Amino acid sequence: MVLRLSRTYFPDGTNGKIECEVKLICKTIELPWKINETKVSCIPEGKYYIKKRYSKKFQWHLEIINVKNRSLILFHPANNALQELNGCIAPVTKLSGPGLGLMSRKAFSKLKNLVNPILDKNESVVLIVQS
Repeated sequence: MVLRLSRTYFPDGTNGKIECEVKLICKTIELPWKINETKVSCIPEGKYYIKKRYSKKFQWHLEIINVKNRSLILFHPANNALQELNGCIAPVTKLSGPGLGLMSRKAFSKLKNLVNPILDKNESVVLIVQS
């Protein structure tokens, strides 16, 4: 499975949309681009793999692996990138401003329900991040 994240950059945040085979899955919010600085920047554009991960804070969620000079880059719910993200990507149902979105948990569930059956079959899920 290939997911395509198309981004638009703003000084206060990064907005995007995730598509699978040209079908819109959800919108996304991220931190602004700050040259891949840990905890203050979105991740660089490129090709990544996604895996399932569990934590007490987020329960089952998704991790983007092998991000250069970064670790624990996750997909998890958030509605305000500057207040709730440390470099991760938050799926949202609707964008409400740069780095701001609405109904993140709903969009996150939709993304997990699409990706998890593929990962459960030990098949790969690729994320292509582009502008």
